[in-house]
Amino acid sequence: MDGASQSTACVMIIGNEILSGKTQDANLQFLGVELAKLGIKLVEARVVRDDPDMIIAALNECRAKYTYVFTTGGIGPTHDDITAECVARAFGVPLTLDADAVECLRRGRAELNEARLKMARVPAGATLVDNSVSHAPGFRIGNVFVYAGIPAIMRAMFTASIPALTRGAQILSASVDVYAREGDLAEPLERIALAHPEVEIGSYPFAREGRFGASLVVRGTDAAAVQQVLEEVVRAMVALAGEAAVSR
Repeated sequence: MDGASQSTACVMIIGNEILSGKTQDANLQFLGVELAKLGIKLVEARVVRDDPDMIIAALNECRAKYTYVFTTGGIGPTHDDITAECVARAFGVPLTLDADAVECLRRGRAELNEARLKMARVPAGATLVDNSVSHAPGFRIGNVFVYAGIPAIMRAMFTASIPALTRGAQILSASVDVYAREGDLAEPLERIALAHPEVEIGSYPFAREGRFGASLVVRGTDAAAVQQVLEEVVRAMVALAGEAAVSR
């Protein structure tokens, strides 16, 4: 893949509940798949606890390294929802009550009390991101998109953000499942990978019904190159294990 011209992204998952194991993140997989469709390479994901210094440090590091940063979680009405405040501090701007955000909240059915008004406070200069599910908006400032952690709402916010993203060539992928141990796969996969540096080949082991194997994932932006590498991987795996199953 052409790393020089391809947009890159980082996802920051914010919340103690993720780190405690009480809540299982469901947003990273969605973002990885959808960003690939847009030709944006997801390079890194971080889980950050509800600690202002940690959030600010991680955000400043990631927004300097990647084309886009997407944060999830921490923009609700409770005391531990501190993401908006931390983003404002990271950018060195005040947190302000946004009149348009207040109007968004008025469209909801819940009483517009002081706690809910917290969700209308965004960093000065930020652009609101529409939330068609519960109306409380997310926002964008610079190259940072700030979303809710609830999966249905996060997905609505991401969809609303798509027009603001610079697209690249779609990242295509196909996988080959083979029943063989990774140690036996290493040599032929390395040979193919070295011959085609523009295509990524990943090996992900599994155990199914008492048999060990691996899913070999081929990814790239050039359809012809991906197809060629896929065919070479299939031939090598059939020669090694007698069979290989392809899925896209």
